[in-house]
Amino acid sequence: MYVIIMGAGRVGLNLASSLIKAGFDVTLLEKDPELCNNAASELDALVICGNGTDIKILEEANVADADAFVAGTGNDEANLLACILVKGYNPKKIIARISDPSHADAFKKVGIDATVSPELSAASYLEKLIIRPKIADMIMLGRGNAELLDIPIENKKSIGKKISDLSPTKNYIICAVYKSPDFEILMPESDMILEEGDRISILIKTNYIQDVVKIFLK
Repeated sequence: MYVIIMGAGRVGLNLASSLIKAGFDVTLLEKDPELCNNAASELDALVICGNGTDIKILEEANVADADAFVAGTGNDEANLLACILVKGYNPKKIIARISDPSHADAFKKVGIDATVSPELSAASYLEKLIIRPKIADMIMLGRGNAELLDIPIENKKSIGKKISDLSPTKNYIICAVYKSPDFEILMPESDMILEEGDRISILIKTNYIQDVVKIFLK
């Protein structure tokens, strides 16, 4: 799979590194010569020093052959323009980084597949660490409609209860149980009993997270 990333800042560089490790072919576009040199020295990838909003640079990167294009600079306007230009080459996926979440609608209106705000995501993650310090966030699903969380069993109301007494419901389902003290992973069965010190992986609708975690935490 061939991916073009515009922007060799922190976000673009880290993304490129991860994709390369996963076996993807990556080309990085960056207009800042210093960032270009830095990227070229760190990555096993083609790095083109030029502006991703320039058709000639995009064609030099073989944009017509790209499976995915990521506009990852910190400039929303430049990212939007690049995405519009790339859209004419029909890649399977176009993703844009946005610094200002209020710009998301503009990207949607021109048919960009997805937008990501690292700043907003980081703030949300820090908020969760403060509000839910005992819970490990594993993954967010769908459009943020549900989360898969890792939760310890602490509440006396859940200790000694069978899985069938607690899950499934319309709002959450227990996906795995880690039995203490070794935390061996077990697939939940209806008659399995939750004990103090166990941990569970639980899929929860986002709107019900606060209510559901109270069932299991002190």
